[in-house]
Amino acid sequence: MLQLKGRVNSSNVMKALWVLEEIGLEYDREDVGGHFGKNHDAPYLSLNPNGRIPTIIDADLVLWESNSIVRYLTSKHSIGDLCPSDPADRARCEMWMDWQLTELVGDMVPVFHGLIRKPPEDRDMEAINAARDSWAGKWAILDDHLSRNEYVGGDRFTMADIPIAPIAYRWYELPIEREEFANLKRWYDAMCHRPAFQKHVMTGLS
Repeated sequence: MLQLKGRVNSSNVMKALWVLEEIGLEYDREDVGGHFGKNHDAPYLSLNPNGRIPTIIDADLVLWESNSIVRYLTSKHSIGDLCPSDPADRARCEMWMDWQLTELVGDMVPVFHGLIRKPPEDRDMEAINAARDSWAGKWAILDDHLSRNEYVGGDRFTMADIPIAPIAYRWYELPIEREEFANLKRWYDAMCHRPAFQKHVMTGLS
């Protein structure tokens, strides 16, 4: 049975849990990271030398990097559905998945960690507000894309939506100013109606 190592309140682990639920795969999960520790212990580092989460073990395959995990699981178990079979359609999905890592997450981290994982006396509100403004600019890019596309990858739900939606959950749940991105909100509301998203992502901020 596939093994998943990582704590459930990590947005990166949420991606893996969500895709496993969408596909309907059985798995065993072990709490790793955060206050559970173990991610810097030798046994875990032998699997993932970065000490990050999640890591999956599928038979002889050990795989880390959350978006790579999403790509692998969907290409193995959901080709033609969550993972488009057409190379151009698949590349467009992967483009947005990479965008999530290179553009969207960087501004989220100081806002989320500053407001949720730091006590009020340790918060740098100037840095938090600056990151929020930059983060909004990234959402504006996706909002424009969604003005012409029903979902991130095109006209249907695919693996492209899975990495971005947990970050959108934080955007909509954090106590911050939010612009009216009508297309983004329409797409996000569609994500909120998916049972697997409700189960593994809409779990509060911690």
